[in-house]
Amino acid sequence: MGDLLEVILGLILGAIIMYWFFSLFRRKRNKDLTKQQSTVLLDKIRSVCKLVSVEGDFAEIYNYENTKEGFFSLLSSKKKALIIVKAKAHIGYDLSKLDLKADDAKKTIILNNFPRPEVLSIEPELQFYDIKNGLFNSFTPNDLTNLNQEAKDHIKQKIPESGLMDTARTEALQAVLLVEKIVETIGWKLDYSALEISNRDKQFLEQ
Repeated sequence: MGDLLEVILGLILGAIIMYWFFSLFRRKRNKDLTKQQSTVLLDKIRSVCKLVSVEGDFAEIYNYENTKEGFFSLLSSKKKALIIVKAKAHIGYDLSKLDLKADDAKKTIILNNFPRPEVLSIEPELQFYDIKNGLFNSFTPNDLTNLNQEAKDHIKQKIPESGLMDTARTEALQAVLLVEKIVETIGWKLDYSALEISNRDKQFLEQ
């Protein structure tokens, strides 16, 4: 009878130890899986990278003149052209700059800061009119490269007064909602309570 009791107690003790090891392994596995989920999720959000929220078209007339001196500055030669610059500017957000943190216990991604809108790209198209070459100062292929860059810089200076940046700021909520949708794909939540959101946008969220 005593031997049987020892066997039963041994089996019970063995079962308890096995259950303890199994529970410990399961908790560790779930914790590792949650951490892996948060890492993959943060990488997935940042991989979206640049998000275009506003697009603007520009048309500008640009007078180009260049004077070149030669023969010990005794002679000068001028080349000039009338250039119509048509450009498409994209304003949006670089999502790689998002300030994101993961709360593994609550399965929540915390958005502490959202980047400012910026110029993501400018695509200029140049049309040349009234081209006049100088005697020893004519247009070269390199001039086209330089003029493309000058056109981009010229359009970039026009963007602040165009209102595109203000429009992009009002579209920021759409970008936040996009991040929220990405987070929800694996059953997590997005906490963006740290962000300043207007009353109008709060009403939009509650709909």
